[in-house]
Amino acid sequence: MDRQTTLSIVSGRVLDPVAGIDRVADLHVDGSRILAIGDAPSGFDAARTIDASGCWVMPGLVDLAARLREPGYEYKATLESELGAALAGGIVSVCCPPDTDPPLDEPGLVEMLKHRARQIDGTRVYPIGALVVGLDGVVITEMAQLATAGCVGFGLAGPLMPDTQSLLHAMDYAHTFGYTVWLRPQDPHLGRGGVAHAGAVAGRLGLAGVPDIAETVALNTIFDLVRATGCRVHLCRLSSAKGVALVREAKREGLPISCDVAVHHLHLCDIDIGHFDTRCRVDPPFRAQRDRDAIRAGLADGTIDVICSDHTPVDDDAKQLPFGEAEPGVTGLELLLPLASKWASEDGIEPLALVALLTANASSVIRYSPTGIGAGAAADLCVFDPSVPWRIERSTVRSQSCHTPYLGRELLGRVRATVVGGRVAFGG
Repeated sequence: MDRQTTLSIVSGRVLDPVAGIDRVADLHVDGSRILAIGDAPSGFDAARTIDASGCWVMPGLVDLAARLREPGYEYKATLESELGAALAGGIVSVCCPPDTDPPLDEPGLVEMLKHRARQIDGTRVYPIGALVVGLDGVVITEMAQLATAGCVGFGLAGPLMPDTQSLLHAMDYAHTFGYTVWLRPQDPHLGRGGVAHAGAVAGRLGLAGVPDIAETVALNTIFDLVRATGCRVHLCRLSSAKGVALVREAKREGLPISCDVAVHHLHLCDIDIGHFDTRCRVDPPFRAQRDRDAIRAGLADGTIDVICSDHTPVDDDAKQLPFGEAEPGVTGLELLLPLASKWASEDGIEPLALVALLTANASSVIRYSPTGIGAGAAADLCVFDPSVPWRIERSTVRSQSCHTPYLGRELLGRVRATVVGGRVAFGG
């Protein structure tokens, strides 16, 4: 045993949804693996000890949607800034959508991104490859080569492509090789040019609306294509009550689907736009209160599998515009766990169930072994203090972008430490 690679996290509330563990215990790490939970093995001598009294000790978070802005949009954010923000949010693995510049439609681009992430040596990066060349064409990408380069799925990042026949062929091809297709359920025509939920608030403010049928029409299309191809599909960012109901029915039917929701959609609705607050300009838009409540219920009953950050850094110039012209997107990596914990506290969700939505369920989507913290498991850990208050300010957020509806507000709960592969990569 090399003492320099040993770590003990003591007196924390250990939460492991894979093994069903929820108890106060010590946790001991040797190298990149967890050695034991409870008493330290004979002869174990930790080089470093973290006192986790009052904290949750849980698997590191797996975020299914975070734009890291490289390559092509480094003026909005860089890998260094955003992977640092991910570590500050307790995130050990992050999936990035393919809408970079150029899009992730060639193996070389994916390999370059993975190489850059390894050089930074922080949060692990799992790219989602482009489903079609350029993200706007009809030519299917070389999925096998992209998968070899490191892609864990293939998607469009934006609304469905207008050419449904090409989408059918792409899903058929993906199914042949066992790949998962990631689709955001929004019809490319309905609500085109919309910037807010089509309802009373958008009408009063004179904003172009995106109706909820833009989501339901897309979902019905996707489900029919799944029935025709057998393709496994992950639905990205549900936003409406009708959409949640359709997904619930599709799961009862046994369709091979999973879905996620952005954490800010658990708390905010179209009313929060207020007087054209561009920090609430997101895509899909915040919908009505009944939609928000249906999303929360869908998480509680298992219809929705995963909570993600939908982290999308936006520069000041793109946000400080009239609402209809502002670029959609909010920062979310460091707010994912505090906001998810806030929802769980408000709705009476047990911490173990919450942790599953942020870790094991997300790992299953990318077809990795469910994240757990039993003896022998990888030492990818998050130590979270659910009771410490902190104020969201530019000086307290590590992301290069700090455009969030929570700017200036106080949240409860903050990550104390993040351990990646046995190394304390943040805090401690």
